[in-house]
This record gives sequence, C-alpha cells and structure tokens, in this order.
Amino acid sequence: MKILFLHGWHSIVGGVKPTYLKDAGHEVINPALDDDDFEAAVSTAQTEYDQHHPDVIVGSSRGGAVAMNIESKDTPLVLLCPAWKNWGTATTVKANTIILHSRKDDVIPFADSEELVTNSGLPPETLIEVGDDHRLADPEPLKAMLETCERLEKGARDERR
Repeated sequence: MKILFLHGWHSIVGGVKPTYLKDAGHEVINPALDDDDFEAAVSTAQTEYDQHHPDVIVGSSRGGAVAMNIESKDTPLVLLCPAWKNWGTATTVKANTIILHSRKDDVIPFADSEELVTNSGLPPETLIEVGDDHRLADPEPLKAMLETCERLEKGARDERR
C-alpha cells in the first residue's frame, strides 16, 4: 500500500508514525511541509498526491488540516487529532475518513473531532478514541493507525472491483 503521510506542525519527516507504517511494509511518501506557510504546505501535499496517487492519506494534527484541504478525490483519509479549526478552510471530511483522537489530548480538543464528524454527517464510529496524548505515538495508537489504513485501503480496493 502507498501512503501519503502529512506530518504535524514542527514535526519531523521520518518520525515515529511514518516509520511505523514503513516498517509494516508499506511505501510511505512523507514530504517536508512548510511550518510557517499553510498554503505552501497544502501545495506541497497536493503535488505529492498528484505525483504518487497514494492509496491512503494520513494526516497528523496540522497535517490532518492539510489533508482536508487538498483535492484527494476518493482516496481515504486517516486523520490523527486533526487541527482543522487552527488551519485551512475545510470544515467537513468525506465519507471514507476515519479520525483517531485521544480524549486526553491537551493540544487539540477531542470535541473538535466530534464536531468534525457531526459537520460531515458521518456516523459516530468514524471517530475512534485511542491513546493517552496528542502525539499518538505509543503502541496502541500506532497499531490502530496501521489497522485503519489497511482496512480503508482494502475497502477502497474492493469498491474498485
């Protein structure tokens, strides 16, 4: 599976989460996103999406807002504590989106993801509560991220048949 991983604000390329996906045997495109210019970050993400045609897009925190603001057709989204209220103009997500968020997140309120699900008219199970903090870099949330990517990619592949 080919995954476009969009990192968070002041996060590094090749961090724990994209490395976890890569170590699980997936091809991970992990571009450096501009921390100071949101539109530049969106442009970079759009270029990578258009060039690589990933099976799934994972966006972490600010990277989740970036993912919501690119033209990604029917490519599934996995959003990790998405910071959609802080950056960009998108206020909804498409049907094939899953959000992973910790209720204990002290950076992006869990309620923001609940609001995003409601805004989008999606079922409550779109939002999966996991982890103990904003980073979602412990074994449980990492495993949930991987399993969610694999499930969404399989569903999209089955729909194309």
